[in-house]
Amino acid sequence: MIAASRQHFYLRLIAAFKIAKGVLLLGVGGALLFLDVREPWMQAILDRIEDELLLPHHNIVLIALRWLEELLMGTRLRAIALLALVYAAVLMTEGIGVWLERRWAEWLMVVATASLIPLEIIHLAHRPTLTRVLIIVANVAIVIYLARVLRRERVRPAP
Repeated sequence: MIAASRQHFYLRLIAAFKIAKGVLLLGVGGALLFLDVREPWMQAILDRIEDELLLPHHNIVLIALRWLEELLMGTRLRAIALLALVYAAVLMTEGIGVWLERRWAEWLMVVATASLIPLEIIHLAHRPTLTRVLIIVANVAIVIYLARVLRRERVRPAP
């Protein structure tokens, strides 16, 4: 009985972790998607800098500001925003499904989390940080734990 309640607690903890990540990504994706609203504001600042503050030999600043504008207003940002929103939907589906103790959600979480670990390791190799290491460790632990839980439940005969 104690093992079952501990397993239930860990599954709820994992579900809460996934839901929290999904909510965070939902906020990031939504914010990135609606940055286009600021385009007139950004253009007004660029025009003012170009007209009043810059001398002709300071074109490097203007080029940098134009590049920043293209980055913020371009399709690249929209693609990142949409990817964040899709990933947020997957995370929240996993988390809510595991919270509600759905077996399909546990399988989805194992497959989705395991499939992203190689990408996270590649990303870590390019820019190593403690946060990225902790995220990889947490995701590996989640995959191992859920795989063990699913394997144990499969072996147990139904009552």
